[in-house]
Amino acid sequence: LVRRAVKYSESGEHIGMKDYMNTQYFIDVYLGSDKQKFTVVPDTGSSNLWVYSSSCWSLPCWTHPLYNSKKSSTYEKDGSDFVIQYGSGGVKGTVSKDVAKMGDDITAPMSFGEITGVKGLAFYTSKMSGILGLGYDTISVDKLPTFFDAYTGSDKSFSFYLHNNPEASYMEIPGIDETEGKFTKIQSHKVAQEGYWSLNLTGLKQGDKSIDVDNIYGVIDSGTSLIAGPKALVDQLIDGITVDKKCKGIESLPDLTFTLDDTEYVLTYSDYVLQLSDTQCILGIQSIDAPEGFNYLIMEIGRASCRER
Repeated sequence: LVRRAVKYSESGEHIGMKDYMNTQYFIDVYLGSDKQKFTVVPDTGSSNLWVYSSSCWSLPCWTHPLYNSKKSSTYEKDGSDFVIQYGSGGVKGTVSKDVAKMGDDITAPMSFGEITGVKGLAFYTSKMSGILGLGYDTISVDKLPTFFDAYTGSDKSFSFYLHNNPEASYMEIPGIDETEGKFTKIQSHKVAQEGYWSLNLTGLKQGDKSIDVDNIYGVIDSGTSLIAGPKALVDQLIDGITVDKKCKGIESLPDLTFTLDDTEYVLTYSDYVLQLSDTQCILGIQSIDAPEGFNYLIMEIGRASCRER
């Protein structure tokens, strides 16, 4: 994902990525002069960095690493309120300033959220100890600079490489790793709306049936485990699609086609059905009770592997 021209790189850093069942991805971020380690979701669907605070008494804080400002000589107090709401819950706390780092030399002196309160089941069950927002500052809480706004490097691009082998997935910062897969072609799309990574969704089909996507953006989201969108839209997309919990007959499910600009990307049943075992399957698409004016279809970039037609 880039805000400027795509750059190929053999000198960018590989940031190791942990894969949990091909639905959640995590990287390690270090905060402070003493490099306090946090396992965070690299989330293109939000724009703030937050971690649990040593002042937090919510249950998730009992089982995850906690940021302790007293241990860092580079900490600066801010104290402003920090509240952020996600589709699966929300967090609250205060703003602090310190140096965030990934890998050997990806450094960003920045403001982030020290979380003291948590609401939402997802935070209680997740392995994450924070979220690293990779969206634009237009959707950042209190317009706090994002990680890449604060990043000291000149090239603000980054890329994801998600493999079936969980140990092989990583982020490349900056640029694109041209040695990966011996790329013959990179398909690119302009960002249509800066906030989320929103692209022009010009077509959507279930099999041969077209679905109206007028004024709908397709959002590339690395922090979501499902394809999701407004109920009126998603209900049409999954109309007639029934996933047997024991995986019977999933091979006969129709293809789903997403058109971005002029390029079609096709998902087969194996892309949008999460097969946990030979006898346990879940549909990886759901509708959400979105507020009026929410004109986005969230296209998670983890398990679902779009292929250009």
